[in-house]
Amino acid sequence: MEENKHVTIYDIAERLNLATSTISRALKDHHTISDKTIKKVKKTAEEMGFVPNTLAAGLRGNKTRTIGVLIPTVTQPFLSSLISGIEITAQKSDYTVIIMQSHDSYEEEVNMAKSLYSNRVSGVICSLAMETRNTAHFHQFSNNNIPLVFVDRVPKDYNTFRVVIDNYTAGYKATKHLIEQGCIRIAHLTAGSELGNLYNERKRGYIEALKDHNIEVEEELIINLNSVTYEDGVKASNALFDLKPIPDGLFAPGDILAVSAVQTAKKRGIKVPEEFKVIGFNNDPISQIIDPNLSTITHPAEKMGKAAADIIIKNLKSSKNDDDAKEITFLNTEVLARESTQK
Repeated sequence: MEENKHVTIYDIAERLNLATSTISRALKDHHTISDKTIKKVKKTAEEMGFVPNTLAAGLRGNKTRTIGVLIPTVTQPFLSSLISGIEITAQKSDYTVIIMQSHDSYEEEVNMAKSLYSNRVSGVICSLAMETRNTAHFHQFSNNNIPLVFVDRVPKDYNTFRVVIDNYTAGYKATKHLIEQGCIRIAHLTAGSELGNLYNERKRGYIEALKDHNIEVEEELIINLNSVTYEDGVKASNALFDLKPIPDGLFAPGDILAVSAVQTAKKRGIKVPEEFKVIGFNNDPISQIIDPNLSTITHPAEKMGKAAADIIIKNLKSSKNDDDAKEITFLNTEVLARESTQK
């Protein structure tokens, strides 16, 4: 049985007894080729099942019309929605998207960045891995005029585009909501390195809300996590419930952590929200499935993805390279009050 092979312009040239340069130009509607020849070449190409190698063409012109997306994981609902926003905007401008996962590993993030660069992507959108302390591996993009946008988990001092929410205000709102619901001993879970200021800013909002309402900041109620997983949330929740007295409220910086707290409380016979109120972050689908429904902070993931892709595409279309034009896009958040924080 004859093995299938890709049809090339050489095959079309042989069929039509034309030069390969003529075939190439005809497929691109070049003005030096007659309409009759263009139609004949395109018809033959279609009949033979020819598919243009856009990657090879992009490499020759050093433009692949591809946006590389480097994120911790595709399994988190927030990041899935972020990717959706990126793809919607990219497709409208005929860009394709390559998605790579760091799995919150610094080493994998470095390797994935190298891979994206070697594939000559037109631009890069990244949300940092939890382990990342050094961003030198992104210099290969910045030094070669490849647009780079950090989203959500962003470095503090890297001079490039960033798309973030106002995490400080979001943390303040979440904590204030618990206070308004009668909580006076509010715990908080935090995570991440000093490099990525997302969780640090939410923690800062939590602390300021307590101080503004004359509530003592108790260090034993603040637990730092190595990763934002259900298992980490269960471990932290058990540590909080071992305290005497237990906290009467919790601001968790992710819905999966808040869900783990609710379920751990139930297993230990602690009533939610009567004895223990919980608010999460992101408005993931699970927040409406858990019983009781979870209060949370909205996080406009799809809008953030669209904004990031839009920055890449606009930058690629612009001939200017103005370092002073780097922008930070702040997107508003709000409290979604549900059963887990009711009085």
